[in-house]
Amino acid sequence: DFKALAEKQAEWSIKVLRTDNGGEYVNNRFMDFCTSEGISLQHTVAYSPSQNGVTERKNHTLKEMAT
Repeated sequence: DFKALAEKQAEWSIKVLRTDNGGEYVNNRFMDFCTSEGISLQHTVAYSPSQNGVTERKNHTLKEMAT
């Protein structure tokens, strides 16, 4: 599974996962998975890209490269 692969390659375990309020993250199945794996799930405030600074910057860079 992705979690095990990511933790093995990075040599660290996932403790906290911060996401936007997208439907793929705000559902019982995903929340149950995080709970069972001991992952603290945090949601950012809607329409606040400053809370996702690193991700937003990478998205911007990718968009620039694509144009």
